[in-house]
Amino acid sequence: MEKATFFYFVFIGYVWPIGSVMFNLAPNTQKCLKEDIQANQLVMGEYEVSDVPGQIIDYVARDTKGHILSQKEHITKGKFSFMSEVYDAYEICFISKVPPHQRGIPQEVSLVTKKGVETKSYEGIGEASKLKPLEVDLKRLEDLSDSIVRDFILMRKREEEMRDTNEKTNSRVLFFSIFSMCCLLGLATWQVLYLRRYFKAKKLIE
Repeated sequence: MEKATFFYFVFIGYVWPIGSVMFNLAPNTQKCLKEDIQANQLVMGEYEVSDVPGQIIDYVARDTKGHILSQKEHITKGKFSFMSEVYDAYEICFISKVPPHQRGIPQEVSLVTKKGVETKSYEGIGEASKLKPLEVDLKRLEDLSDSIVRDFILMRKREEEMRDTNEKTNSRVLFFSIFSMCCLLGLATWQVLYLRRYFKAKKLIE
């Protein structure tokens, strides 16, 4: 009868910087890299892990709702890509699996990621459209400017949403405070009237 193999994981979360990152993944742990990404943006990445006999590393890309956008088991070197459907915090997790009978060692993981404008091949666009090198650079700058403008618009929208939330919260706190004071005043008035009737009944006051 085959023995069951169990793996135990330790979760570690990091902010996922768009660019290049390299880290050591301890045996039977999970390390996730997170990044806020706008809607309808292409995300591309390349990964490479050091090979250790008997040890396995899987990766999975998902959103905050747990929807899996890309995943692969037993990775060594490869590429991935996915499209963000909505503005959300997306994460890429690398999961180490080492059998119980084996003494595991850390594995080196390197990851290079790109998103949005960074995923475009302007050399290919220039060749296809027969553009001059200067025109290709202008096209790149134009797309980069559009991306920056969209980021500023999104930041402004989020700022407005946060301001609206704060104003609503302040209004609710103010209403609750007024309601609490009215309740306390009503309770104090009732106590005074009750004690007055009580003392009158006991003929302690006129």
